[in-house]
Amino acid sequence: MTTTTTPPDAAEQAAHAVPRQPLLHDEVVVLAAPTQAWSDRHGDVGTNPVHGYWTGDQRVVSAVTLTVAGSSVEPVETVPAGAREVVFTGLLRGLDGPGADPDVRLDRTRTVRVAGVHERLRITDRLAPGQPVAERSGHTGRTVTVRIVPDASGMGAVKAGAPPVPVPAVLAADGGGTDAGRASWTAGSVSVTLRADGATVTTDGDAVVLTWSLPHARTVEVAWDCRVTAPDAVAVGATTPRTFHAPQGVEDDRLRRWLDRAVEDLDALRLRRPEGEFLAAGAPWFFTLFGRDSLWAARFLLPVDTTVAGSTLRVLAALQGTRDDPTTAEQPGKIPHELRQASLPVDNDEISLPPLYYGTVDATPLWICTLHDAWRAGLPEDQVRALLPALERALAWMRDSGDADGDGLLEYVDESGRGLANQGWKDSGDSVQWRDGRLADGPIALCEVQGYAHEAAVHGADLLDAFGLPGGPEWRAWAARLADRFRATFWVTDAVGPHPAIALDARKHAVDSATSNIGHLLGTGLLDEREEAVVAARVVAPDMASGFGLRTLSTTASGYWPLSYHGGSVWAHDTAVVVAGLTRSGFRDEARALAEQLLAAAVAFDFRMPELHAGDAAAEVSRPAPYPAACRPQAWSAAAVFPVWVALR
Repeated sequence: MTTTTTPPDAAEQAAHAVPRQPLLHDEVVVLAAPTQAWSDRHGDVGTNPVHGYWTGDQRVVSAVTLTVAGSSVEPVETVPAGAREVVFTGLLRGLDGPGADPDVRLDRTRTVRVAGVHERLRITDRLAPGQPVAERSGHTGRTVTVRIVPDASGMGAVKAGAPPVPVPAVLAADGGGTDAGRASWTAGSVSVTLRADGATVTTDGDAVVLTWSLPHARTVEVAWDCRVTAPDAVAVGATTPRTFHAPQGVEDDRLRRWLDRAVEDLDALRLRRPEGEFLAAGAPWFFTLFGRDSLWAARFLLPVDTTVAGSTLRVLAALQGTRDDPTTAEQPGKIPHELRQASLPVDNDEISLPPLYYGTVDATPLWICTLHDAWRAGLPEDQVRALLPALERALAWMRDSGDADGDGLLEYVDESGRGLANQGWKDSGDSVQWRDGRLADGPIALCEVQGYAHEAAVHGADLLDAFGLPGGPEWRAWAARLADRFRATFWVTDAVGPHPAIALDARKHAVDSATSNIGHLLGTGLLDEREEAVVAARVVAPDMASGFGLRTLSTTASGYWPLSYHGGSVWAHDTAVVVAGLTRSGFRDEARALAEQLLAAAVAFDFRMPELHAGDAAAEVSRPAPYPAACRPQAWSAAAVFPVWVALR
């Protein structure tokens, strides 16, 4: 007997679908931290789970749809006007007269500011009364209808693919006056006020409905404004003029356009705490303070600005650890990993990061390195002096807590069981793997962290000496012992040649895969000249350099996959760190080669570099494929243009 089965229909498939993180590569964002608005390329809000109006980690609107006199909108063009504004142009063909030419045009301008989102609709009709073309009969007016769905979803839930959480809106009292055309609601601790002048405001199920009855005229405009108030926000938007600018006189049009776009995005990512401004890590998921990310972005900016670095250092110093707490990974002197409004689930409910989380092994030495570089770049000495107590605490953390087993190396392990398993910049669960694909067991000592620690110890000693504080010789001796230990334990060999291992595992065995991490050692002083030459040659070799930047994992490794988050993709900031290290170490040709590869990728992404992209070889593809869940813009990806600019000068 033969049996047949009927394939499940779309509704049944959707009912049994596993929630997944939303893909972002085709979506449009406009932002002015801490506010961001996401939509598709046509301006529609609600066709992707990430869509909506956001402030910080709180979504306040999940969907916005519109019709004009019953006509749908057929998209034509999307034109960004900087990071904060975009214009969506479409046609209202349901209102056209006879003939091939479109007659009615809709320009939808979405503008984001630090405290809300403003949208304006401009309808232009060449067949309006009084125009020198044939009129249509029966068109005496227009009704514009906008449906807005209030929402109270948190960032963690949306990232996990959870459905929206609609919340009821309260309409303003009837009778006109200053409250006419308004609605309000609460999303978490955020208060939201929606104003639409001239509109009739009603509710329909979960939606607030705005209706305008408009005359049939050549040009008409309507607008609505969504204002948010977040009284307990951990950071607020920066409203002062930015202190950094794109350098002048850049002849390469590609580089000039990337610089201009990057400066716009970095400006829109500025946030502020009482101690000063910093750059939010990236939209949408990391729209807050991240120790490592904010430090690298500020450090990249040092060739044109020291202000961001100085204020970022102060913000992080104010949050520096003071006690031992395994639940938050806090330790005395430790610089935090991230700061949020509330706890954040990561991937599943078994991992949840507390609002102030210290689970990073590299932010503390990077804080020291950034302080030194900012001082050398001209940060005022009074600002440097004020940070010296935090410097001494950060140095002590490297010795007392960062080196938990006393072997002279910095390592990490998640003691809580609910934090990040990997606590370097490659913090995904499979980022530290052997050449044969096996995952390494912790505690793990990452190679690049040893480079940061060596640089921090030597340059920390320079700061102590310069400001008349004791300890300089002891820290230089500590750094020398670290270099000896590294040289004796980290070097391995594969078919291409010798290279530092990505890490030592729990048994102090060298995890032998070749990774981009090794490029971070350049310029830190950890390697001697011969060793630096070996690393410089390897990072531009075909197994590592894709043609669009440096791969996170060599193609010789079993686990290599061009769309793996940390196992074969290309990260702009990662390549930029290596470009900067090559430049500092005197490998100008190699630095220019990788800089040109990033520049080619920037062209492909319309000069807004994403968090990461695919590691496919440029010899095989004409442009890099996007990593579909990558954040964009990302602070350290945008700021990566500055090491590229330095290398190509």
